[in-house]
Amino acid sequence: MDGGENEQRGPGDEDTPPARRERRWWPVRDRAGRPSRSGWARRTGLVLAVLLVALAGAVIGVLAGGRVNTDIGPFRASLTLAPALKGSTTVDIPPLGALQLDSHDGPTHLTVRLGALDQRRTEALIDDPASLSRASQSAVEDVRSGVMRPGLRTAGSAVLVTLVLAGLIFRDVRRTAWSTGLSLAVTAGSLGLAAGTLRPQAIEEPRYEGLLVNAPAIVGDARRIANDYSRYAEQLQRLVGNVSQLYTTVSALPVYEPAPGTTRVLHVSDMHLNPTGWQLIRTVVEQFDIDVVIDTGDITDWGSEPEASFVGSIGLLRKPYVYIRGNHDSARTAAAVARQPNAIVLNNSTTSVAGLTIAGIGDPRFTPDKETSPAGSGLTKQVAEQVIGAGEQLAATVRRSPRPVNIALVHDPASAGPLSGTCPLVLAGHTHARQVSKLPQQPGKQPTQLMVEGSTGGAGLRGLEGEKPTPLSMTVLYFDQQKLLQAYDDITVGGTGQAQVNLERHVIKEPAQGAPAPVTPTPTR
Repeated sequence: MDGGENEQRGPGDEDTPPARRERRWWPVRDRAGRPSRSGWARRTGLVLAVLLVALAGAVIGVLAGGRVNTDIGPFRASLTLAPALKGSTTVDIPPLGALQLDSHDGPTHLTVRLGALDQRRTEALIDDPASLSRASQSAVEDVRSGVMRPGLRTAGSAVLVTLVLAGLIFRDVRRTAWSTGLSLAVTAGSLGLAAGTLRPQAIEEPRYEGLLVNAPAIVGDARRIANDYSRYAEQLQRLVGNVSQLYTTVSALPVYEPAPGTTRVLHVSDMHLNPTGWQLIRTVVEQFDIDVVIDTGDITDWGSEPEASFVGSIGLLRKPYVYIRGNHDSARTAAAVARQPNAIVLNNSTTSVAGLTIAGIGDPRFTPDKETSPAGSGLTKQVAEQVIGAGEQLAATVRRSPRPVNIALVHDPASAGPLSGTCPLVLAGHTHARQVSKLPQQPGKQPTQLMVEGSTGGAGLRGLEGEKPTPLSMTVLYFDQQKLLQAYDDITVGGTGQAQVNLERHVIKEPAQGAPAPVTPTPTR
């Protein structure tokens, strides 16, 4: 070989095959011993290629391995990590919307998507109201521990993807090792920065999206409503315990003694997603020996898929549960109720249970958000025709029934008018205020009594908007062997800020004209 070739060789080139020389890291030198321009360009290109492969492997690894399913309180949730220009967290609550939180720094975005409620853990919360406080305190820890799993999976996935990608591109052990190490450093550094700058207090200052934009206006300041609910939950825990005294109270009432063969019906309405109502219902069902529970709607607030798990407590009652849909209940809600083994959903139909023939129809409206829903809360002509028309449809169904109907169910009392004279009793809800009245009697027809229940769920979160919580109410109805209403007990839990349970017994006397029943739809609640 000539001298020019010898000057361009690196150390040890005498023993290195020509094919191996092209992959050396050191640059080719000129005749003066200085790195040539082509050598620096080649070295810079190799460094950039290693960096690009490392970054590509990290991004692909995060997207491929940055998702896990975990438990957050009673919810099943999915946690997803993704690259981002700015660190933040999205709490997605379909279909209601999302909360955007400025939760951490760094190029990592966390998405927490809340799914269905786990029935076992939800029942545990219902049975032990004190566990609500523990669940709220552990929620941040649930998220923190849940994020650890996608974090580890993301780092491992980034290393694996980069290793394969670099091996295929470079076919060189050293460059593959550099790319893999850089990918691990970038991924671990980003996750470490996010963990080190985590701000749990960001939940107190969320940015709302979707229907949740209305949440602050609906429930007020988050901190205030949380404090109110904590006090309310403590009060309800004492109140539910006091319900055990109701049976003794009833036994001491001399006015009406249920005869053998009496059918006991529990009327509930407007639960509005309050889990405490289930504990109260179960206590009354057991201690009053209830034969059938009737629910006149609004068991949920928004009719969404996560809320559908709330109805799982129906099966625990082990009594027939007759339900009609309210204006806050969607078709999905009604389907979830129908899946319960003891539930009967009526929609312009009849059923026979516990010797009673019951007819019912769901509310024709679906207005969970009264500000944006098509029907809204205004008493327009269209709304009036819908609501009153539902009563007319049910009246026709009652008249066609092969058996005399003992009880008719509607959600809005305004639907009850057309049912006058078709059956002796109509049950309704919707107004969150208890009322008993007589429908205008039709000539030659039997008198019809309308009983409107208050809110068995204390109006849900709406009940906490004022200074005093809305009381929980329900009614026990007593029917004789001829299935005629003989007496009823109004049960009220809470109210006036005191831990108290009130029971007022009413005995049915000769039919008398009462206050006129409403004939126009009530604003949506």
